[in-house]
Amino acid sequence: MKRDFLFAYFQTPRGKLLKELEVAYLQRSITVGCQQTLLQIGGLGWENEFIDCSLYQNFSVLDAKKLGSDEALKVSAKSYALPFQSNCFDMIIVPHLLEFDASRFQTVREIERVLKPEGILIIINFNPWSFSVLYQFLLDKRRLADSWKGHFISRARLFDWLKLLNFEVNSKTEFYLNSTKTKQGLQALNSFSISSSAYAVRAIKRRFNPIPMTHVQSLVTRLAIANPIGATANRHD
Repeated sequence: MKRDFLFAYFQTPRGKLLKELEVAYLQRSITVGCQQTLLQIGGLGWENEFIDCSLYQNFSVLDAKKLGSDEALKVSAKSYALPFQSNCFDMIIVPHLLEFDASRFQTVREIERVLKPEGILIIINFNPWSFSVLYQFLLDKRRLADSWKGHFISRARLFDWLKLLNFEVNSKTEFYLNSTKTKQGLQALNSFSISSSAYAVRAIKRRFNPIPMTHVQSLVTRLAIANPIGATANRHD
């Protein structure tokens, strides 16, 4: 299973702290209405800790292995070929999936397709420069190396992907073992820390409607009669 390292890491003391921080972050980040449609790509099993599935009845979890909380609606499908119509979700959450997805960029393209214009996208990834994550991987290398089929994604690369697909990143949150820090603004978004264990990116899908270019009709010079009424009156006089 490609995500064995992920679930094993969440069983460690550091992983449990990270899980609590991410749960609190997702609780704050789900700001859409109860009647709007939400999709989570990549099941975790503890979705009921950050969302009330009885309140958000349009919340679904898509996972090829049917992972996810029992209270949530589950869809078994591949993330790079989402079985949904275009522009049908108001919010999409992607927690620690792109790192283990061999077709990660195609998955991001599919996310852009099914997300509504001005819809919200939240992506959570491990920090590729985190000493705690790398230390845990090396510590469990003998037991988990064969199952590690992931690829750490830097924030700069993720920002480039989102920008290419017309997403506007409006906030970035870094998860430390004892706190979280949210940064906004272009200068803050470009900064990074090697001490955080993971990071989250919140972006909005922008839809720019191009203005069609039309040909300007050529102007034809025409003669104009100056004060024709006055000229007629003078002629009668």
